[in-house]
Amino acid sequence: MAENVLKIENVTMQFGGVVAVNSLSLEVNKGEIVSLIGPNGAGKTTAFNVVTGVYAPTNGAVYFDGKKIVENHPHGMMKKYYAGKELGLYYKKIEPTPDKITKLGIARTFQNIRLWKSQTVFDNVLIAKHLRRSSNIFTATFRLNWKEEKRQREETEQLLKMLDLYDVKDELSTSLPYGVQRRLEIARALATEPKLLLLDEPAAGMNPQETKELTDFIKRIRDDFKLTIFMIEHHMDLVMDISDRIYVLNFGALIAKGTPKEIQTNPKVISAYLGEKEDA
Repeated sequence: MAENVLKIENVTMQFGGVVAVNSLSLEVNKGEIVSLIGPNGAGKTTAFNVVTGVYAPTNGAVYFDGKKIVENHPHGMMKKYYAGKELGLYYKKIEPTPDKITKLGIARTFQNIRLWKSQTVFDNVLIAKHLRRSSNIFTATFRLNWKEEKRQREETEQLLKMLDLYDVKDELSTSLPYGVQRRLEIARALATEPKLLLLDEPAAGMNPQETKELTDFIKRIRDDFKLTIFMIEHHMDLVMDISDRIYVLNFGALIAKGTPKEIQTNPKVISAYLGEKEDA
């Protein structure tokens, strides 16, 4: 039986009268690369934001490694105006902040690259390592944490070497070519030592050659770091090549799930997202 790393159960995200995600349920199993696709505005990034603590869902729950980490249900006036498909019977409100969710082992990248512009490649990755530090103000002030700092600097160098970024370690992040910035953002996420990596449109803005290189890169880090990957992407060549399974959203609701072959031939997906095939 497959081991769930991530399970989203009946999650609805409602903003006033707008239901951005409607009773979404899905699973991502250990070692898989699973893609979430759909038209612009389908609710994909909103789903990521619920998983990573950016938004508290209006309804539903999120499980990571078998443990419930996010949970909510409509209450107050929202219960009166709730428009989701189902109302989950949840009683305890859990709203962890993004930093706490990252410490659990979930890291993410963003649709728009969010590197620290005034920092070098090395420092962008090293700063992410601080999440795992045990030092405090006292030990840092008196340099009592020098062994830990030395270890994390060495780990940062090793990570940059593994991801072919060591040669540019002293460059400012914004001076790098676009594709390399994307890899750096992934490197920064990996520095937090995740079990689950969420990639939000990693191929956005890339040309075909860069997209092919990214495809190989994602496969490599999955294997080298023993990761599970959950990805949003619009580049269908990348999605179909790399995904073990695919979920499809449209107007916030799940309309299909399956293998790449099943998704490519699904009439609902063709109609909503991939487009009808024109007759010759």
